[in-house]
This record gives sequence, C-alpha cells and structure tokens, in this order.
Amino acid sequence: MRRPLVLDVDGTFLRTDLLLECFWAGLHRAPLATLSASLRHLRDRAVLKRALADIATPRLDLMPLNPDIAARALEAREAGREVVLASASDRTLVAGLAAQYGFSADSLASDGQTNLKGAVKAQALVAAHGARGFDYAGDSAADRPVWEVAEHALIVGHRPRIARALRDQGHDVQEIPGGWHLRDLVRALRPHQWVKNVLLFLPMLAAHDFALNTLLLVLAGIAAFSAAASCIYIVNDLLDLEADRLHPTKCNRPFACGAVPIGVGMFTALVLAGFALGGGLLLGPTFLAVIVLYMTLSLAYSLRLKRMRWVDIATLAALYTLRVVAGAAASGVAASFLMLVFVFPVFLTLGCVKRMTELALAQNNHRLPGRGYARSDRGDLLNVAGLGTVGALLIFFSYSFSPQAQALYPAQWLLWVAMIPIAVWLIRMVRLGYRGAQDYDPIVFALHDKAGLSLILVTLGLMMQGAGLWTRWLGL
Repeated sequence: MRRPLVLDVDGTFLRTDLLLECFWAGLHRAPLATLSASLRHLRDRAVLKRALADIATPRLDLMPLNPDIAARALEAREAGREVVLASASDRTLVAGLAAQYGFSADSLASDGQTNLKGAVKAQALVAAHGARGFDYAGDSAADRPVWEVAEHALIVGHRPRIARALRDQGHDVQEIPGGWHLRDLVRALRPHQWVKNVLLFLPMLAAHDFALNTLLLVLAGIAAFSAAASCIYIVNDLLDLEADRLHPTKCNRPFACGAVPIGVGMFTALVLAGFALGGGLLLGPTFLAVIVLYMTLSLAYSLRLKRMRWVDIATLAALYTLRVVAGAAASGVAASFLMLVFVFPVFLTLGCVKRMTELALAQNNHRLPGRGYARSDRGDLLNVAGLGTVGALLIFFSYSFSPQAQALYPAQWLLWVAMIPIAVWLIRMVRLGYRGAQDYDPIVFALHDKAGLSLILVTLGLMMQGAGLWTRWLGL
C-alpha cells in the first residue's frame, strides 16, 4: 500500500491562513461579534478558531491554492494515493476543504478544544498512519516535528536549516518555492493612488502662497496622508477578500490571490497607521484631527458605508474633500469655505462616475459584489452626476464674487471663462464613465488622460491670468 500524502493547509495547500480569513470575513459581516470573540479567546487558539468559524465561514471554493502543491495532490490522487489534510485550522473548515477537492474524509484538524499544531499534529499522524508511514508537506518551523516522523518531507518556502537537519536524519527532502515578494506588498500599498494627495496643494495654490516653508509643510502632510491611505487600502482589501475574488480584475490583488500573506498585510497596516498618526502629531492638532477623521471615515466606509447606496458616493466625496481640508491644516493657509463646498460636488460627480464605470464593465445585471448598485441604477447615477456638475459650476460662480476671489483675481471675468473648460471636463468624465471607457478609478484615469489634463491646464492658465500671476512672474 502506498504512503498517503498529508498536506498542511495554511501556507501549504492554500496560499492563505484560514484563521485570518475567518477573522476578516467576520469583521466584514459581524464586526462587534468578531472583535468580542477575538478578545475573549485570544489565548486559546482552538476555541478562537471554532468561534470565528461559527461567526463567518469564508467561501472555501474561492481560497487561493498553492499551484505546486495542488498539482502534486492531483497527481497523487490520480495515482491512487490517499491525500489527507492535516491542519491547525478548525475542523469544520478543513473537512469542507477536503470535500471541496475530493481528498480523504479522514482529515485531521483543531476541534475547538485541541489546537492541532506542531508536536500535537505529529502525534495524531503517527497514531493514524504510523511513524514514517506518510509523506508530509508543510511550510513553517512549527511543522518540523511532523517532518521528523514522516518519510518524505516536502518543504514549501525557504527553510535551508530545517532541510539540512532533516537530510542529516535520513529523510528524503524536497524543497518547493514559496513565500512572498516585496514588490507584491508594494503593489498592495497602491502607491499610484498617492497622486490623489496632490489635492493637499489646493489651498496653497488657491491662496497663491508659494513660500518654501508652506510647500514643505504640505509635502509632509502628503507623506502622512499617503501612509494613512495605504493603511486603509490594506484594510479595505482584507475586508473585501471574497468580493475581490469574485471580481474579474480585483481577483489579482495581492491578498485576494494569496501573493502576500494576510498577517504581513496586518503588520504593515499597523506600521503605516503609526507613521500617519505620528506625522499628524508633528504637523499640529488640527491636521491630526483631520487625519484621524479621514481614517475613521475610511474604516467606516470599508466596514459598512460602501454597501449603502448613495451614502457610499457621498462618503467618497467627503474623503476627497478632507484632503483639501488637510492641505489647509498642514500649511496653515486659510481655505475659502466656498472652495471647500465647490470641491464636494465635483467629487460627488466623480463618485458617480466610478460606480457607472463599474456597472458598464460588469458582466451581468446582478448587483456589484459588495456594493448596492446594479445596471438598472445607471440612469439614477447619471442624474446625480449631472446635479453634481451643475452644483459645482454654480458654487464656482458664487466663489467669483467672494471677498477672497475679489482680492486674488482682479480680472474676475476670466474666472467665468474658466468655468467653460471645467464644465467640459466634468461632462467628458461623466460621458466616459457611463460608457465604461475609463479606469475603475476616475481620479487615476484623469491624471493619465491627455485630453482631460489639457482642459485642466487651460483652466489653471485662465485662473492664473485672472490673478495676474503670468504678468508678475514674467515681469511684464
């Protein structure tokens, strides 16, 4: 009789961790119950795993597989060998995973009382199959006691010292590539999204304050806001694991596809949060309050608000507006109330554009995963985008009569002319979004859209001429 092939689950057969999958699935569906269970059972892993699995069971059919181990399991099964899962994850999940892939029903796992890990797992496998009566694939140092009682050791990842020690003990050892790459973690930070934080320059530009000290303060604010944004992007991705795995392109995100372990993401998010709050503290209490509000609202958006129709779009607009407020707080420049009010309907429009783009590119008429919209809502989104466009233009027109505008822009009529390219740009963004002819993120798309950038530059040129800046700088 051929030896069974025994597979560890977390980090070996799967490129993820089922305990952490349950934790984030629980935060997504029942955050208070999940946090309560985690705090109560933190020291008893077996109980914790059972409690979290009871709160929210993730979709096992969507779990990312380690392709090398999955291929070996398939070959072993086709060759008539028994394939057994042995994991420290909860039994309900491991049994479901074994049934999902046609493995042996005699899987071994934690049962709510005993945490099947390390030496405990080794003893259970020896009792079931005998010493050296099975081959074992694992990935962590905790698997060493199991490899020592197995015949053939398959080591996933870079464990040279363990591999050498096992060979010295007479074991047949095979090392299989594993682990993660820093470039994938950087991808999870979405550094291309940091470009949105150029909005922090808006108060400085609107007030025509080009002092070096102001510039440095704004750059420091941008660094803190970029760290805060990346922290929230990671949290959002971890909360959205199931929805991302069902999405045609988001399924390739680092945590959804298993390219980066969930635990690495959690640690990185904590470091980024510390950097953001530390930077906020250095830039003063007002900026710190803004960045705390931004992170809190972003977290609320990730947990709940993004699944609420219309509330999600308003929240997105508020988050963009907070960037402008943060620029004023970091630099100490007084921001016009009308300028802030103008920014909100602009981003309300772009929020509608984002949803229209997603619906236009959707492959069916069902509601978007994790969102409250279906294709039947495109007309309503178009109407709200139109209202946002009109509202932004009216507020900009009102701003041209404000005391600040009167002082900064002697040629008031050029502000009115600047409304034309603003209107054309907004209408163009809405039209492209409705047709699905742009990126899922309208801000990122706008910063790479040559025609749109030309309209923005024309607007800025007209406003600078209205302020007399060209004449002043050129010495005319």
